[in-house]
Amino acid sequence: FSEGEYYHVFNRGVAKQIIFHDRSDYARMLFLILCCQSPITLYNIGRHVKNFITANSFKLATDTQDKILAKRSVELISFVLMPNHFHLKIKELAEGGISAYLQRIEIAYTKYFNTKYHRSGYLLQGPFQSVLVKTNTQALHLSAYIHRNPRELAGWKNKEDRYPWSSYQDYLSLNRWGEFLKRD
Repeated sequence: FSEGEYYHVFNRGVAKQIIFHDRSDYARMLFLILCCQSPITLYNIGRHVKNFITANSFKLATDTQDKILAKRSVELISFVLMPNHFHLKIKELAEGGISAYLQRIEIAYTKYFNTKYHRSGYLLQGPFQSVLVKTNTQALHLSAYIHRNPRELAGWKNKEDRYPWSSYQDYLSLNRWGEFLKRD
């Protein structure tokens, strides 16, 4: 990985198994994707996820938010969470940032999932995959690819702009995640 470059990063469940069963699973992964952009530890993430689910808003203490944003090693550009996989478009800001970011997310989510569902072992199919975004055309295609992914799901064809586990609606209207999602 090179600093200042954009990458398409993705992974899926072992044997294409479902990795998000309910709203709290999606919310947990989304909070990890947003808050692990820096090495700052976020305590009581379960409380934040619960608040998001009940109040439908993303809120962190201002000092915590400022610390995460000031020390982040990656920038999140776009994302989608699907039942058995996820896609991210991210920019590396610091050497080793993407690897550390994905390691934190994948380990934390696997521990959460294994505890919640009384299981053990691997959840994701090996290490994450990545592709360097080399051209503007490729970047535009990647954005469309990520944001159109929900079309694969029953009931979401031509409704992907309302899919809650994607950044698409954040590009069409109000950015729900503030500086945690770099739309520009």
